[in-house]
Amino acid sequence: MATKRLFYKDSFLKTFQAKVEECRQSKKGYEIRLDQTVFYPEGGGQPCDMGTLDQVRVMDVQEKDGDIWHSTKEPIEVGTCVTGEIDWERRLDLMQQHSGEHIVSGMIHERYGYDNIGFHMGEETITVDFDGEIPEEELKEIELEANRYVWENHPLDISWPTEEELAVLPYRSKKELSGDVRIVTWPGADICACCGVHVQHSGEVGQIMLISSQRAKGGVRIEMLCGGRALTYSNRVKEQNREISEMLSAKWNQTAAAVKKLQEEYQKIKFQMVGLELQKIADMVKEKAGQGDQILFVDMTPDGARKLATDVMETCGGICAVFCGDEKSGYRYVIGEKDGDLRGFVKEMNQRLNGRGGGKPFFVQGSVQASEEEIRAFFQEKRG
Repeated sequence: MATKRLFYKDSFLKTFQAKVEECRQSKKGYEIRLDQTVFYPEGGGQPCDMGTLDQVRVMDVQEKDGDIWHSTKEPIEVGTCVTGEIDWERRLDLMQQHSGEHIVSGMIHERYGYDNIGFHMGEETITVDFDGEIPEEELKEIELEANRYVWENHPLDISWPTEEELAVLPYRSKKELSGDVRIVTWPGADICACCGVHVQHSGEVGQIMLISSQRAKGGVRIEMLCGGRALTYSNRVKEQNREISEMLSAKWNQTAAAVKKLQEEYQKIKFQMVGLELQKIADMVKEKAGQGDQILFVDMTPDGARKLATDVMETCGGICAVFCGDEKSGYRYVIGEKDGDLRGFVKEMNQRLNGRGGGKPFFVQGSVQASEEEIRAFFQEKRG
């Protein structure tokens, strides 16, 4: 006889009594079949319940050939009457996510005719894929509409229609169904074939947040949060915004403007620094003209280091090697020699100084992990 599914009778049941019908060994421990259970098995995009049977921890629940099997590390003797208890916080969270997803998917289907072609309920967020694109502004409208539906606290309706009723019912499904089909209806929002467990009233979803969207599979992938997850997300964002507002000495609702102002100030300073760096390069080019090989340890941007090496090599009459960094993190290098061939020199330098890099015969870039003294000693040995 198949396991009686108490979670379909009442999705808010937390504890139950049952009899152990079978206990068999598995790769990870034991699998236990009961005469009835509140534990929902993984399926329909919804993860399984977890909890305990007496004091034995249930780590996974799967449906196999119509029976529900509870995975445990310890065996329980056949015939034992046990008290089962599910992890209620996990169950409520999963029901909030699943019910919220139905409401949003139903509204998108009604508005655009798009189908839900992918649904994943992760540990932190859930993602839903639709076979069409939705503008960002319209997603905001859907989010507001979905939350209004939550606030109105509509009751859930679950039915098992006859084949005749099913044939004319405008329900969502990824494939054509027949026989015993469980229909989950959020009146005015969604009608969908579903084997999962849900909250009993839309108000129990708490809140629906559509936090991101991106193109995927020719349509759109929406990342969303419901209920307690939405509250946790809001609190994290609020705390981050509080820290930012304190650092910028700005009110909580003016942080974006404060950051924009900071960016503008940064750009001005950056332009000034670029000007100073260019002047420094021009001065060094004049100073090094006709002086032969140059090994320069400087604090410059990557673009500045490349320009310095390029300009000095044109007039110094030898190699110009520019190094930026320190002994602890290593040095970035840019080395140039007008009309020269540095390939053999740089290959040996990389081998000796734990480096890597390359480029054109006359101009190379890379990095070494060595001290300034070791670098200078190498150049002294090879270039005199």
